[in-house]
Amino acid sequence: MKAKKDGRYKLVLSGYYGFRNSGDEAVLLSILTALEKEATQAGIEVEPIVLSGDPAWTEKQYGVRAVPRMKLGELRKALGESDGLISGGGSLLQDATGLGSIPYYLGVMELARMRGKPTFVYAQGIGPVNRAMFRPWIARAFRKAAYVSVRDGESAELLADFGVARDRIDVVPDPVMGLPLPQAGAAGGGNGTDKPIVGVSVRFWRSDRADLDRAAGALQALAERRSVRLRFLPFHRGSDEDASLYVMERLGRFAADAEMTPAHEAPQDMLREVDRCSLLVGMRLHSLIYAANREVPLLGLSYDPKIDQFLGRLGARAIGTTEALDAQRFADTASAMLDNPQAWRERSHSAIWRLREESVLPARSIVSALLNPDRR
Repeated sequence: MKAKKDGRYKLVLSGYYGFRNSGDEAVLLSILTALEKEATQAGIEVEPIVLSGDPAWTEKQYGVRAVPRMKLGELRKALGESDGLISGGGSLLQDATGLGSIPYYLGVMELARMRGKPTFVYAQGIGPVNRAMFRPWIARAFRKAAYVSVRDGESAELLADFGVARDRIDVVPDPVMGLPLPQAGAAGGGNGTDKPIVGVSVRFWRSDRADLDRAAGALQALAERRSVRLRFLPFHRGSDEDASLYVMERLGRFAADAEMTPAHEAPQDMLREVDRCSLLVGMRLHSLIYAANREVPLLGLSYDPKIDQFLGRLGARAIGTTEALDAQRFADTASAMLDNPQAWRERSHSAIWRLREESVLPARSIVSALLNPDRR
């Protein structure tokens, strides 16, 4: 492919989009925002075409063209008229949640290559990949990609183990670290008190719910220690709302000081909710990324290595896991952070600044590849 004289490029975006998961929608919005910024600075125009689970909703939400992600004919048509495919971001290539994810996303990349289109991997988190049969498939797809970036060093090492040359892999932050918060508007609602707001993001993980029982006990211990308003933030419509209600019902006499936000469809509405918090306690990765983005002190509850990997980039460790959580230690740590949030910000500021700055690197590299196809 040659650089286009009219400076207009169409890029298909493949990811877990159109399912109203706040974290994945924030990834999409962040990629769209970064691409637009970098394209404008380079003097070109990028027209996104999003593969979506709900194209009409995606088009209304972001003002971009979208096509059904599972309709092969429309998918092939979109790829055929495009100038390339962006795969990512998010945890697309993993088999922990089922067997379908890896074949689907690799299949989309293969369809693009069959049409002679370059593929770009955008800040993906790789793994877990428990089934050995998938590993050579992933390696082949990534070796043939025009650009590869992953969101943590562990993903890069995993790809290297699969057979992808390490020097071809950029390690970059999650795209959401660069998501801006518009100045206009304000977070909805209000807590009606002067109590500090502790945002809480929980999800179902263990089948026996022991992890959520421990989370409820830890939040009770904090509420016994000091007066707070617990504000539950469902990042995934339906399931996270149910998980939040489960924990709220186990707060005993402190349930009166707990509330739940709507499951906002617009990522920046949830970003505003996080911005209002004095502290964020999160299981969902993107709840922690939202907090870091806004420099809100955070405590992570780990259910997956990706939580530990992100916290490590901030120089932090999880306060607990789905297997163990010390309620009193949690209350001690959370109280100290509420008493002196500035200490946390001073410790974390340089790491957060670096993540924000580096979050645009994949978009910059993709725009450069479009303009300089011979260098790919």
